[in-house]
Amino acid sequence: MEAKQLNSMADPASMEQGDGPESLPVQESVAKGLPGYDDIDGPQGRQGGVATIHDIQGQSQYVYRMNYPKRGMAIVINNRIFERKTGMNERTGTDVDAASLYQLFKDLGFEAHIFNNQNCTQMLKILDEAARYNHTNSDCFACAILSHGDQGVVYGTDGIIQIDTLVAGFKGDKCLSLAGKPKLFFIQACRGSQLDHGVEVSDSQADREDESVKRIPAEADFLMAYSTVPGYFSWRNSTKGSWFVQAICKVFNEHGTRKEMMSLMTRVNHMVAFEFESNASKEFMNRKKQVPSIMTMLTKELYFSPKSG
Repeated sequence: MEAKQLNSMADPASMEQGDGPESLPVQESVAKGLPGYDDIDGPQGRQGGVATIHDIQGQSQYVYRMNYPKRGMAIVINNRIFERKTGMNERTGTDVDAASLYQLFKDLGFEAHIFNNQNCTQMLKILDEAARYNHTNSDCFACAILSHGDQGVVYGTDGIIQIDTLVAGFKGDKCLSLAGKPKLFFIQACRGSQLDHGVEVSDSQADREDESVKRIPAEADFLMAYSTVPGYFSWRNSTKGSWFVQAICKVFNEHGTRKEMMSLMTRVNHMVAFEFESNASKEFMNRKKQVPSIMTMLTKELYFSPKSG
């Protein structure tokens, strides 16, 4: 699959400063003139413990094999500009997310590809082609989708598409070369229109080949990592990128080759929940919070142990 370069990196000096939710109708009066309101990925009609190799030896029944010849393919779909008919604003800051994820995937050993400003048909084609690819010599597959969204859907540049439709081709009964292997999806997009006001709390408060044949669920071995919980906005800073992607890149860059996947994602949740808070000019948008939602169908522990050579 041909890798595409970023069309143009956002110029920090030209972007509005501050945090914006990933969804609010720009036509509503409350959105007018509010810095960061074009930084929203929202519903349709809206704009805007350390482990070592020694530790896990002998535990292959519970640990994914990650010593195939290749780490695997990683795809980043980065939608920044949308057709007028969608009513969606430009997602300033998303190019920072895309570049950061591309470099992270490369550092973890993936063959990374970026696709910018894809319509729904193009998004589906990209992922269908990836699902038909022969992943026999790969450890796993990863995909990040950066766009506007709502519950169960994300935006192409021309409208919405179901997330289930995009990932369907990777199920075990469809993509046999990834059966039993991790399939990782990271979704930076809104999942509704609610704001999280926060709450004050005190400090006290497939395996190595063998002779047997195993049947596995078609839905197994997926990890779906969403930037926010169902029903809520997802926040993105117009110069630094989204809170979720900032946290993923920081945590994985520091611990990605040592800690297990769910430990990494728990740290991502912690960072987003505790280290980020909105700073908006309108009081009703100020000091809002967010926590990612990690849905796992992984059946084993996943370690990105360094590739030899």
